Amino acid sequence: MNVSVCERRVNQEAAAAVAIFSPHSIRLMLRHLLSLTFILVVSAFATGQSVESRLQAELDKIYAANKSAVGISVHVEAPDTNLSWSAAAGLASIAPRVPLKPEQPVLLASNTKPYVAAAILRLVEEKELKLDQPIEKILTEESARLLRGDGYDLSAITVRHLLSHTSGIHDYVDENYFNFVSKNPRFRWTRTDQLQRAMDVGTPLGAPGTQYTYADVNYVLLTEILEQVNPGRFYRSMKYLLRYQSLGINHTWFKDVEARPPGTAYMAHQYSGERGWDSYDLNPHWDMYGGGGIASPAKDAALFFNHLFNGRVILDEDLLEEMTTHSLPGRSNYGLGIQILERNGSPAYYHGGWWGTDVIHYPEQNVSISVFTLQRDARGSVNAALGDALFRVLTE
Repeated sequence: MNVSVCERRVNQEAAAAVAIFSPHSIRLMLRHLLSLTFILVVSAFATGQSVESRLQAELDKIYAANKSAVGISVHVEAPDTNLSWSAAAGLASIAPRVPLKPEQPVLLASNTKPYVAAAILRLVEEKELKLDQPIEKILTEESARLLRGDGYDLSAITVRHLLSHTSGIHDYVDENYFNFVSKNPRFRWTRTDQLQRAMDVGTPLGAPGTQYTYADVNYVLLTEILEQVNPGRFYRSMKYLLRYQSLGINHTWFKDVEARPPGTAYMAHQYSGERGWDSYDLNPHWDMYGGGGIASPAKDAALFFNHLFNGRVILDEDLLEEMTTHSLPGRSNYGLGIQILERNGSPAYYHGGWWGTDVIHYPEQNVSISVFTLQRDARGSVNAALGDALFRVLTE
């Protein structure tokens, strides 16, 4: 190639470069780039909206078919897809008729147990307790006396047995207990009242560790142990142990014994048609000391499960695995404060509560779902169906 040809080639390439980086070309490039960015943003926004609208459609469909539920609140926490979605349908109270808002808290009832179990495991993590430690020296003298008087060997019952409902201790909750609450709705139960009733209505169910019998009395004793090992009211120490502040669990508390947290909405009413109950009419101490007692909106409950099973509450992985391991394989699906299930073809960690609260976490998908139905009688036709439908939307 001669010099003149080389010069022409260089000049042509220089001119092309100048054209590419001319003000006009740069404006065109920026315009195309902005158009592409806008399309991508709109596409992402539309996709997110599509998922949320489909979730909302499932809630609306279930509620339309189950108006007797009064109100339903849900939350889906799926951090791997940047989804944190709350919604509600129906009413927060029957009279007056007030629309339900998703941020309104309710009583979790037995969904309190995973919180108590996690707090106990935090004490184990901090070397303040041992899972297989006998309970004889970590109860109050009064409770130990009542249990021994009814034939319980406190050197054989361990913290693990209480957590897994394998202690063999007879529960105080039975049909007569519910009847008493119906007739005396404002009666303020104490922990000792409930433990005394457990001794009065039944004898030991069997040797510790040999059978599973779900019983609130186990968790009543666990909150007492919390107070004995970590002096102070159990509900105060639980906030610290469960890392509420750092994890953004801002609207969860034990109703009646703690003030409603700042910025927390008023509680929704919860109903039992079978018993003719409105939660507002009952002294919450009938279900207070660990078997139940926590009030929370659906979002906080799902968030807690998500944080818990992602190792942000209990940091020791081996200890967290203990929580999610069957205590009596083949005879119980309960671990330590949690049920281990196979649901929708996936492993799941679950707990439910008497008032109609259900919370589930799918570890493989890192999805946590809470479904709260305000009329507990409708729970059977609402909660599982809605929870499964929401999960399907997320995994299709």
